[in-house]
Amino acid sequence: MCGIVGYIGEKNAQNFLISGLKRLEYRGYDSAGIVTLDEKGKATLLRAKGKIANLEEKLAKAKRDDHIGIGHTRWATHGEPSETNAHPHKAGPIYLVHNGIIENYKELKAELSDFEFQSETDTEVLAALINSFYQDGKYPLANAVVQALKLVKGTYGIAVASEFAPEEIVVARSGSPLVIGVGHDETLVASDASALLGHTKRAIYLNDGEVAVIGKNSIEIKTLNAEPVSAKVEEIETNLAAIQKGGYDHFLLKEIMEQPESLTETLRGRVNAKEGTVHLGGPRLSVEELRKIRHLLIVGCGTAYHAGLLASYYIEQFTPEVTVEVVIASEYRYRSAYIPEDSVALIVSQSGETADTLACLREIKKQGVRTVGIVNAIGSTIAREVDGGTYVHVGPEISVASTKAFTSQVIAMVMFGLTIAQAKGVKGTMLRLYVEEIARLPEAIRSVLETVPKTVKRIAEKHAKYEHAIYLGRDTAYPAAMEGALKLKEVSYVDANAYAFGELKHGPLALIDDRFFEVVLLPKGVLYEKAVSNIEEVLARGGHMVVVTNVTDFDLPVEDVILIDAKVEKFAPLLMNLVSQLLAYYMTVCRGLNVDQPRNLAKSVTVE
Repeated sequence: MCGIVGYIGEKNAQNFLISGLKRLEYRGYDSAGIVTLDEKGKATLLRAKGKIANLEEKLAKAKRDDHIGIGHTRWATHGEPSETNAHPHKAGPIYLVHNGIIENYKELKAELSDFEFQSETDTEVLAALINSFYQDGKYPLANAVVQALKLVKGTYGIAVASEFAPEEIVVARSGSPLVIGVGHDETLVASDASALLGHTKRAIYLNDGEVAVIGKNSIEIKTLNAEPVSAKVEEIETNLAAIQKGGYDHFLLKEIMEQPESLTETLRGRVNAKEGTVHLGGPRLSVEELRKIRHLLIVGCGTAYHAGLLASYYIEQFTPEVTVEVVIASEYRYRSAYIPEDSVALIVSQSGETADTLACLREIKKQGVRTVGIVNAIGSTIAREVDGGTYVHVGPEISVASTKAFTSQVIAMVMFGLTIAQAKGVKGTMLRLYVEEIARLPEAIRSVLETVPKTVKRIAEKHAKYEHAIYLGRDTAYPAAMEGALKLKEVSYVDANAYAFGELKHGPLALIDDRFFEVVLLPKGVLYEKAVSNIEEVLARGGHMVVVTNVTDFDLPVEDVILIDAKVEKFAPLLMNLVSQLLAYYMTVCRGLNVDQPRNLAKSVTVE
């Protein structure tokens, strides 16, 4: 959730740290800070509450030509947002930045009674603990870090610098990502590879339980048990243009509009429309192993959970012998749920670092269940720990609200379901209909994004003053309605909730009044007439309805209709979800809010 950067080399460290932190702003934060050291170990520590611009104001008065330093953007977990609680934290000669949560910090703090704490954070406790082993430089910095981490319970990604060792940075991780950038006469550190772009394309992804000592031309990695690690240098696959706005006012709009291309990348080499087949090599399951699957467990949080729900509706249609169970990771990790034999678990996460989802993955693997990742971030922890996987290849998502990942996650899971069905010998004529629609989806998405934005913007302006919204749908439109409600609430702060149409009479009808407007996702299908009856129930109670439909002769007297005219029917809810994404975007703009960085939220949720 927070962002870490570090630098040691020939260039100006302050400049790199500030630019790196700006690259990580999308992750969500409430304060920021950097510390740099000169060759003699003299430190310049700068911290500020709020945006990085506030930190830059301080930097303008404290410019240094230092060549080593660490920086951080903080998302508060312990202690309110303030300069005192901001990172880096100092304990004697030690400076520390930290992502994660130290669960036993209170016990550790009680044992460090001689240290005068300044903040309310768990991180300062870790800094003081490291310093207690360091003893003002009497022992190697890495040794002090290792001894401290052996006492820690919780998660961490850390970077440590010392006034007594201005030629090295020590980094370590357990449950919170860290990447080491390998440059020419410089080494870089970040919690996200995007901060390294433009400086190097070569990176080492630390694994849990690893500690690295880095110099400008050296990287030494060991485990906490002092076992040497042979690090693999990988190429960063994204590019600088992918993390820039490209002429759009906001990343959220850019990422919505990128979906024809991003879905094309998801499908590349995996769909054969002529033969009506799909091929996924990443899951690493033989035809025989696919045939044996009787239970499919889909694990995710937030948007990933909604993607799993929508995918499950489709997978059930063409794999009648497979039971599909979709669970919320933060709940499932604490349940005593039985996973039956012949199960496979799909682990869904855009970042590949979602803490609750990662915890579920590890518990599921302990039970001997085969795991397949549906992940976007290459080299992420989940991508490395699953037994096999399918990258969705949508490119970086910078806006906190996920959009293009949702679309590709749904289709990646559906393709996995089709792979199971093919192995089980389901009639090719049935599967062909799905495969052909999937192949047409990118162009259908392009058509929708070219035709509906002006209409959606007008409707958003009309509804921008509402504080409450209800999203409604049946069958495959219901999970899409859930995702639409989530998008609206997370960026516009409108109190939006989704209901299955059939549930209206069981409570939600009581909400219909002039304070609410309703968004209805209404695709063609066997439940169309029932959904129309539900719409009439809402109209009879004075509802203010926006209907999104692909039915050209829809004629009920609702306030607004958005027609989806595309040659896709089975996956029409995915097209309707584009409208929900645009509605959330335009309403947020109308309300004058921060589109890409909504309050209290972070892009990559790496703490529980």
